[in-house]
Amino acid sequence: MAEHHGHDHSHALVTEDNAKKLSFALLLTSSFLVVEIIAGFITQSLALLSDAAHMFTDAAALAIALLAIKIGKLPADNKRTFGYQRFEILAALFNALMLFAVAIYIVYEAYQRFSQPAEIQSLAMLSVAILGLIINLISMRILFASSKESLNVKGAYLEVLSDALGSVGVIIAAIVIYFTGWMWVDTVIAVLIGFWVLPRTWLLLKQSIHILLEGVPEEIDIESLRRDLLALNGVEEIHQLKVWAISSKNIHLAVHLYAPHADQQVLYQEALHLLQHTYAINQSTLQIEQFNCNVTHDHAAHDHAKHSH
Repeated sequence: MAEHHGHDHSHALVTEDNAKKLSFALLLTSSFLVVEIIAGFITQSLALLSDAAHMFTDAAALAIALLAIKIGKLPADNKRTFGYQRFEILAALFNALMLFAVAIYIVYEAYQRFSQPAEIQSLAMLSVAILGLIINLISMRILFASSKESLNVKGAYLEVLSDALGSVGVIIAAIVIYFTGWMWVDTVIAVLIGFWVLPRTWLLLKQSIHILLEGVPEEIDIESLRRDLLALNGVEEIHQLKVWAISSKNIHLAVHLYAPHADQQVLYQEALHLLQHTYAINQSTLQIEQFNCNVTHDHAAHDHAKHSH
């Protein structure tokens, strides 16, 4: 019992440590985000604004990771039996929708600029981009160790890493404009940064909606799970197999196992072991049936046909 408590305590320390690192990285990123937006309008650089949009995704990813830690600690109550774990998904969905709006704005602005290029202050643009790169590198340094042990922090780390590449793009654009005077380079880099963000935004949107629709988590192969459950000793049929996720890490399962001749206690332990060790599902509701009565008529027909087959 004491050992279990110790494990929880060390887990709480790791979470607290992650929260501190994320808070510091979020403070750095948010402060610079404001600077970059203002600089983007002053220098007339669309690439800076596009990079600021990317920086906004960093700040949002860091905030979501932090929110998931903070809100995950809130207890469940009679109205919210799962607590507030879905907040992480709602925040990710909001992040993705905001990004699409920004991407549309940048593409529209780029279209306008191809016919009337703006006069860009390349030196100011260069200094802001260099500052952005330094801040990204500091954030990466802070998050690197924790990104190996927490998927939550890893997502935030990857955001910051890809933003560092965006800053490098802006630095290149500023240098090219300074030496050649080709203002259109800024617009091209802006659009490239926009397209670099879009596939990940689409993925984030898809994953968030999938979880909100109670879809089967991507890491679970439902067919192989069904086969493994049917292969358990004594199981003749399975019905009502449902697998869903509450947040990106919290997977749930419910299933009815029809096993008229099995030792229920042994079967229960075997099924639990299979789910936890092979599929990493720790939240499961198993109903072991001795009588095949909880099946709807068409389910019964299908199962009877399968059974006789």
